[in-house]
Amino acid sequence: MAPILPIDNPTLPFWRTELDELDTLRTTASLPAESDIVIIGAGYAGVTLAYYLLKQLGHETNTTTPKITLLDARQICSGATGRNGGHLRPDIYGHIPTYIERHGLDSAIEIAEFEYAHMQALKDLLVEEQISCDFNITRNMNVYLSEEGGERARQAYEKLLAQGVAVARDLHYTSAKNAEGISGVKGAKACLSYTSGTLWPYKLILGLLHRIAGSPALNVQAQTPVTAVTPSGEGGHLIHTPRGVLRAGRVVYATNAYTAGLLPEYAKNIVPCRGICSHIALPAGHDAPFLPYSYVVVTKEGGGGSYLISRPDGSIIVGGAHFTFKKEKELWYGVVDDGTLIEPTQHYYDDFMQRTFKGWEKSGAYVKEIWTGIMGYSYDSHPHIGQVPNKPGQYICAGFNGHGMPVVLLSAKGLAEMIATGKTFEETETRMPRVFKTSAERIHKAQTGPEGGDILGK
Repeated sequence: MAPILPIDNPTLPFWRTELDELDTLRTTASLPAESDIVIIGAGYAGVTLAYYLLKQLGHETNTTTPKITLLDARQICSGATGRNGGHLRPDIYGHIPTYIERHGLDSAIEIAEFEYAHMQALKDLLVEEQISCDFNITRNMNVYLSEEGGERARQAYEKLLAQGVAVARDLHYTSAKNAEGISGVKGAKACLSYTSGTLWPYKLILGLLHRIAGSPALNVQAQTPVTAVTPSGEGGHLIHTPRGVLRAGRVVYATNAYTAGLLPEYAKNIVPCRGICSHIALPAGHDAPFLPYSYVVVTKEGGGGSYLISRPDGSIIVGGAHFTFKKEKELWYGVVDDGTLIEPTQHYYDDFMQRTFKGWEKSGAYVKEIWTGIMGYSYDSHPHIGQVPNKPGQYICAGFNGHGMPVVLLSAKGLAEMIATGKTFEETETRMPRVFKTSAERIHKAQTGPEGGDILGK
């Protein structure tokens, strides 16, 4: 299978309008000849994995061989992490009832609690490393514009409480009587809120990279695409790039949507899917009500809605609108082109704030930046974490379903523990959800099951 690589001329996301000095970092002018561990991909998963590995292994090195080499095809954090909605939104009720049916109550609770734990884990990390990335803890307001949608949310909420799901106690349901007044969304039929966070994801990742970039045990090579990974005759692996070949003892695929180009067995398990996001600003001299919450606005049409966060300056990041292009599969499914917009949706957000929120009608709000991003959707909705089956010394941390912000941090921490200590997936102190473990069984199920799995079923 040919490599699946990010394109060279992507659309410009708001998050990359203030570039960091490490954006195109190459620690050394030439590619190192060898490394103990090579991480492919320098987004959320790759950088946090390098951070936690250095904590586990130490920063010192006694030779000229770096312990860890971090590679990226484009600039640092130029993929899905640098193109997302800035929304740290754990799933504690949306898919959890489905997971209860599939995997049992205990496994579903593991997922909900793991995602919920990311808010405190990220907050603690930012304090420890003194990283400034506009992080804020707020309430995520899930607003339903149809009575049917609101009723389904109420039933899911009450069912989770009845089953004793502890994190569901953070949920607060508001019926149609007060939904519009509480949420500020016109025509709201119900809303359900819970604790969530917002942030500038690019600044998180580059801030974290600043804390480790000076380590003699780390070599970072941006703009270095990996075209193949092959066995080395001396043991280990050969990492092939246009800039040369790097020998590695172990290799980690933090490649998300681009995984199948290097691990073809995952072609049916992790599929690249394109989405759209935008930054909405106010003209000079115009005002609008500040939105104190983050949002998911679920449309009457079904098939999803829009996710939204408020920025500290009063501007808005909003994206999604999958229902506007879902039926045109060729526009998003299996697509790695983040250099063009999605035609049916490119003007959807032009007057979104005016038509959606009370008090924004005369705001003059306009789309300042709009971009696309490539997400890695998994066949069964769960990421693949752990040792690649039948490939000793190879690991994967990918397939985050456009939902990586409340999943990646602790997944990378757990995988770092596995790599550094030799512990199994089940033995790690991070206690990753069992269904996240990559396996031959999961790979086979995607290869033999209906096309798309959960991806096309959503």
